[in-house]
Amino acid sequence: MGLVSVLLIGGGVIAFLYMRDSAQKTTVALSTTDPFPTTTTAPPSDQPSASPSDPPTSEPAEPTPDPSDTRPTTSKRVDPDSPLTDDEFEDWDFKLGDVELEAKKVAGWTYDSCDPVDGQGVLAKNDCQRAVQLAYSAYGGHIKAVQLLMSFPSEAAAKTTASRLAKLTSDAVKWRTDKTHKSYVYGKMRSGASKKYVVVTVLTADKAAKPMATYYHQYLQSDIASYFLFRDLTVTS
Repeated sequence: MGLVSVLLIGGGVIAFLYMRDSAQKTTVALSTTDPFPTTTTAPPSDQPSASPSDPPTSEPAEPTPDPSDTRPTTSKRVDPDSPLTDDEFEDWDFKLGDVELEAKKVAGWTYDSCDPVDGQGVLAKNDCQRAVQLAYSAYGGHIKAVQLLMSFPSEAAAKTTASRLAKLTSDAVKWRTDKTHKSYVYGKMRSGASKKYVVVTVLTADKAAKPMATYYHQYLQSDIASYFLFRDLTVTS
């Protein structure tokens, strides 16, 4: 199943990059603060799995979504404002125009609080209620990603948290480093607030998948953030 195929650029979703946990032996390199790449590169010719479509040559246009036109992220529809669980999210199957990307969900964890993923107390200070952690693998294992999804009591609390995290190093959150590459040529985080949720996406890639890493990263982060725009809406006939 795919997530909502909507790209968010600014506005409702705040994107930023920051360093990985300094305690790790390998360091995530900082990149441009622009959440989308200014140039793109075609995927390597020796990819081990089915190749996704070529990266766009320009930044995708921002659509104006309608809730009735979006695809649910899972076959199970959740009730508005229901607690987050990792079962809510399945394999990532993204389609938007000529763009087609896939990632297999390899693991998921649901936490009754945000304590297990709170590295510096920022989440607790802003009353983070619940957290989910998801692990994905794509491109024949050459791309690996971990997402932290955290719910808050209000949009203001989520935005405040995202703004605070943007000023800190990555040890402000704790994530499953065993589900990303131990050595890699691409390793970055993206994060932002969407409604009452904060989304953090960590993605690593080895040399074979480096040309596609930013491409995957931008869409994975944007797509899940888009999902939360509509998750808690009550649609009436």
